[in-house]
Amino acid sequence: MAVAGAALPMAALAAPVTVSVTAQGETVPVGTAAADAADDPAIWRNPRQPLRSLIVATDKKAGLYVYGLDGKARDFSPDGRLNNVDLIGMGRRGVIVVASDRNDEAAARLRLYRLDTRRAKLVPLGTVSGGAGEAYGVCLMRVGARLHAFSVLKDGTVAQVSITLGQGKPRGRIVRQLKLETQPEGCVVDQRSRRLYVGEEDRGIWAFDAQATASRRGRLVAAVDGAQLVADVEGLALAPQGRRGGWLIASSQGDNAYALFRLPGMKPAGRFRIAAGRLGSTEETDGIAFHPGAFGPRYHAGLFVAQDGDNAPAAQNFKLVSWADVLAALRR
Repeated sequence: MAVAGAALPMAALAAPVTVSVTAQGETVPVGTAAADAADDPAIWRNPRQPLRSLIVATDKKAGLYVYGLDGKARDFSPDGRLNNVDLIGMGRRGVIVVASDRNDEAAARLRLYRLDTRRAKLVPLGTVSGGAGEAYGVCLMRVGARLHAFSVLKDGTVAQVSITLGQGKPRGRIVRQLKLETQPEGCVVDQRSRRLYVGEEDRGIWAFDAQATASRRGRLVAAVDGAQLVADVEGLALAPQGRRGGWLIASSQGDNAYALFRLPGMKPAGRFRIAAGRLGSTEETDGIAFHPGAFGPRYHAGLFVAQDGDNAPAAQNFKLVSWADVLAALRR
C-alpha cells in the first residue's frame, strides 16, 4: 500500500484577511441534544423548481435527515452512527445518497439510499463494505453507469469502492486503497479533472488521481500553516467554475473559518467566516457542502451549507449561506 508523497515545504505566510458573511437560513436542530452530533451535509438542487431543493445531513449519533431550504426536516432515517454523507445523480438510477456507517468500528460500511426527490424521502438500498476499520468520511464519483465511493477511514486508509446499482441490493468491490499517515476525514472529487482531494486533519489537503487504475501516490497541495489553513482540516467542498476553474473550500476548524483555494492550481484565494447575524455564527465546523446555480432569491448564485458546532442553547444544526454574499465579501 503506497504512502502519500512528499509534503510541500512550510512557508512563513502573512496572516490573510478573513471576511465575514451571515447565514440566510438554518435547519432545525438535530435530534441529539447536548452532544457533538450534527456533522456533514450534501445538497440536491431541483433544476425545475429550485426552491424545492433538498439538503441531506447527518446526526452522527442517530441517523440521516432530509431538510428543505426552509430548514424544516422532511424525513429522518434512524440508522445510527452515520458520520459523513454525499449524493450524486446516476441517471435512470436516480439520485443516490451514500453515508459512512460507523456502527461497527472494526468494519466500515457504506449505507446507500435513493433520494425520492418528489416526496423528499430516503429509500434504503442496502450497504456495501467500506474497508476494515472505523468509517469516517465519504465522497462520490460517477464513472459512466458505475458509482465509485471513496471510503475514508479513521486510520488514514482511503478505500475506493466500485458500486454496482442493480435491481436488487447494491454490490461493492474495493478496487484500490490509498494511505495517509494520520487521521483524515473530509474528501471531495472534482468530476472534471477526476481529481480526489482528501483532508488530513493535522497536515493539510492531499490530491490524488481518482481513477481506479492510477498511482496511489498523492501530493500535499495545501499544508496546514496556521494562517490560511488552521488544524483541524475538516469538510471539503468544490465550487466549480468553467472547465477547470473555481474554488476548493475547506473547513479551517481551528479558527472557525473557511479557506478558499483557486482551482486548478490550489493557490490560496481568501477566507471567510459565518458571523453572528440574526441566525447566529458557526463554530468548530465539521462538514460543508456547496452547489452552484440558483436556489431562489436568497441563494441566486449558489448555496453553501456548513455544520454549526455550537448552536447553544439548542442542539447543533446546519447554516445556509448565499454564495453571492461570500463572493461579494471577497470581492471576487
